[in-house]
Amino acid sequence: MARPRPIIFDCDGVLVDSEPLAARAYERVYERHGMPGVHGGIIAQCVGMKQSDIIVRIKELTGHQFPATADGDIWAETKILFTEELKPTPGIAAFLETLEGNRCVASSSSVERINHSLAVTGLAHLFGDAIYSSSMVKNGKPAPDIFLFAAARMGADPADCIVIEDSPFGIQGAVAAGMTAIGYTGGGHTYAEHGARLTAAGADFVCADWQEISRQLSGLGVPA
Repeated sequence: MARPRPIIFDCDGVLVDSEPLAARAYERVYERHGMPGVHGGIIAQCVGMKQSDIIVRIKELTGHQFPATADGDIWAETKILFTEELKPTPGIAAFLETLEGNRCVASSSSVERINHSLAVTGLAHLFGDAIYSSSMVKNGKPAPDIFLFAAARMGADPADCIVIEDSPFGIQGAVAAGMTAIGYTGGGHTYAEHGARLTAAGADFVCADWQEISRQLSGLGVPA
């Protein structure tokens, strides 16, 4: 018999089509601080990480040391772009409207950024206060901390939870938490090897749209 299971959603690239805008924000801000060359290909290697880890990774890839005193510039630029251009991923609103059972957001982004993203895309009412950020735990993705934290807040057994993620780091974290992991490739930042990398990271399924995710959930005995 079909039964609801707790579903944990990543935000960026899953609920909202934010990754191309976020990459543009990083490029603009680094260039403004005299550090050019932080293009989309660089940021693509950081998808799924929290901002502090992205800054470290960019330094490893480019040698650019972003000034700690200017950390707020990245969100300021990102917020402008999100306010002007951010859209939900195609079909997500309809998917969420009919989804049964507990759901939450577990994201590497700050709480402010998650809330802003959901507000400007009209999705905020579909999650309420069930918003969890990597800032609430010790280790960001690919560690399982945020997913285990989210499960605990929902009062759910991790083994019963389903995670929907667009990044290999997120999939790795979900697998490490002992959860079913679904890879999503329907965002504007997807690329030819995206699905294969999610599978290699441990995704149980990889889906390109929300209709396909609904079918996979039905196969798991979950009404969607």
